[in-house]
Amino acid sequence: MGFNQEDHPMLVSTGAPFLLGLSYVASLYVWRSNLDRDHPDTIKRRFISAAFMTIVSPVFVYMFGSPELLAKYPLAEIIGLRWPGLVQAAIFPLVLTMVLFLGPSVMLLCDDRFRVYCVPMFWRQSLKDWIWWRNHVVAPFSEEFTFRACMVPVLLGYYTHQQAIIISPLFFGVAHFHHMVERIRKGQDICTSFLVSVFQFTYTTVFGMYSALLFVKTGHFAAPFLVHAYCNFMGFPDFGEVINSEPKKRLFLILMFVIGALAFYLLLDSFTVVEWYSNTVYGGQL
Repeated sequence: MGFNQEDHPMLVSTGAPFLLGLSYVASLYVWRSNLDRDHPDTIKRRFISAAFMTIVSPVFVYMFGSPELLAKYPLAEIIGLRWPGLVQAAIFPLVLTMVLFLGPSVMLLCDDRFRVYCVPMFWRQSLKDWIWWRNHVVAPFSEEFTFRACMVPVLLGYYTHQQAIIISPLFFGVAHFHHMVERIRKGQDICTSFLVSVFQFTYTTVFGMYSALLFVKTGHFAAPFLVHAYCNFMGFPDFGEVINSEPKKRLFLILMFVIGALAFYLLLDSFTVVEWYSNTVYGGQL
């Protein structure tokens, strides 16, 4: 008897992901500092934490992952690091997500800010910006690697694929509550900070379900990572701007949002066919 999948599958498949998520958040706060989260020194230290979790997370899979998966596949394939289907996994889920973001994309194209993205100097400056690297590379990479690639295989020791897709984002959403502490430190009142965190928990949980679905359907880490990076680039849709637009433009933007949502719904199954991605690891149980 011990703390393993054979003896206590439900306990291990629930407790280990909880510990993994807790470890991820704790790694960000091991550094004693009063500096803001956007300060370069804070970001650099948290990059080290992210690198540490990238090493630790696969250990959780090796120790507590689904016995069935571990017996049949190499660890690298279980966490989505494999060659077959990689190109498709890097392209199709990203295109599908862009369809969903049709409304925000049209808003961006109609905005003068879009011209900035066409200037090479903008990208040169971005590559020198620690915040840009955190938001678009390190955070999406480390979060998807820990909460999707390494957490889902552990959940599958007891839960079904559908249950794992629903459960894993809850740990991901709760993990974002640590931003509440940072907002309070900046002087925001507790009530407002809590409401913001609840809102953030809601949309990160919904996104987490989509991201987990992509990981299970494609069997590739690249799919949720690239989609996460793209979503961070686009940001949460600014519905306030839509409402405050002049009538004709408002109607047009609403139409783009609706078309994007409907097209995403209609294309979701077609773009997540497991055979497209040579997904033998997770595809057989869907």
